[in-house]
Amino acid sequence: MLDIKFVRENPDIVKENIKKKFQEEKLPLVDQVLELDKENRAAMAEAQDLRAQRNSLSKQVGMLMGQAKKDPSKLEEAEAAKAKVKANAERLAELEQKEQELDEKVRQIMMVLPNIIDPSVPIGPDDSYNVEVERFGEPVTPDFPIPYHTEIMERFDGIDMDAAGRVSGNGFYYLMGDIARLHEAVLAYARDFMIDKGFTFCIPPFMIRSNVVTGVMSFAEMDAMMYKIEGEDLYLIGTSEHSMIGKFIDQILPESALPQTLTSYSPCFRKEKGAHGIEERGVYRIHQFEKQEMIVVCKPEESMQWYEKMWRYSVELFRSMDIPVRQLECCSGDLADLKVKSCDIEAWSPRQQKYFEVCSCSNLGDAQARRLKIRVKGENGKPYLPHTLNNTVVAPPRMLIAFLENNLQADGSVKVPEALRPYMGGKAVLTPKR
Repeated sequence: MLDIKFVRENPDIVKENIKKKFQEEKLPLVDQVLELDKENRAAMAEAQDLRAQRNSLSKQVGMLMGQAKKDPSKLEEAEAAKAKVKANAERLAELEQKEQELDEKVRQIMMVLPNIIDPSVPIGPDDSYNVEVERFGEPVTPDFPIPYHTEIMERFDGIDMDAAGRVSGNGFYYLMGDIARLHEAVLAYARDFMIDKGFTFCIPPFMIRSNVVTGVMSFAEMDAMMYKIEGEDLYLIGTSEHSMIGKFIDQILPESALPQTLTSYSPCFRKEKGAHGIEERGVYRIHQFEKQEMIVVCKPEESMQWYEKMWRYSVELFRSMDIPVRQLECCSGDLADLKVKSCDIEAWSPRQQKYFEVCSCSNLGDAQARRLKIRVKGENGKPYLPHTLNNTVVAPPRMLIAFLENNLQADGSVKVPEALRPYMGGKAVLTPKR
């Protein structure tokens, strides 16, 4: 969310940013919010004058009432002053009510204006304009056919989507045996990988209140993603970033406590509404999955350094599991409204002969901090808003698709990279049951 002062002083920049985001329908909102802000500031100024008058008039009434006891002619003047106090009080109540209403109208518009994107972000209306920046590892296409990922899992008796369909419907799965163990091994390895990078491990709440939801994401994202708990002010998290950033809601952090670097495990729950829909046959797009996440809360001047570090951590992790990846810079139209800059890490799929998303790294500037009222007390005692960032460490079972395809061998077995072996009981190879 932008600062209303910034919008007031830079309306043209805000409008140009909206155009770069290809959200022209929001252009009239800038003039609307400025008019509402002007009206609100006028009401606030009048209210402030009335409060000052109230103090003066109250003293005057007291003085006149005291004089009236000795001089009855002063009584009429005292009553007139009392009437003025009453009229001012009624007008002040009207203005305070008006301020509340205007504040809410301004806030509602500010919540939908997109954050100012970084100048380095490529301009384009949708993800087809995302730009490949760099590749890591050589994409390999084996000389034997790569089956669909659920077929590979089925050879290990490692997945049962039919049973999950009977129990829960489409978008769910049972993982079993070596595949289930591999799933947990990847999460455990990712956890320790981030701890070794100096991050603090955390298991957060898996449900959050609505004020946290609206603090961390846009209304459009919330509607497309979040499951609400009926009858309660609680939502199931779509990613642990939500509750991890929410941890700092309404807090004033000492500057010495920055940066906050946390890595968290959680299950994630998503509606997956929209064009993509649920993949009935596979585990690429599903309603429930588990994830290791990383978040950073830092000084504004350090956020781009952390952005660079964070996506490189993802590359390092995937390369340690023998998975070729690339970094893809997200274009303006593919950025969620709160994001300043974002990139995807995509893994190579030998079967599809293309890359697909496995991680997403984002710098949100001070947008989440402003919404959640997270502040930092600077050395000079003056508070300021920190920047927040998040990135996927690893999100199986989607990540298992890349792992299985890139480590599959001609005889149907799956090679276990050295980094994962301690988490797989020392196994170097997984042998299919059929």
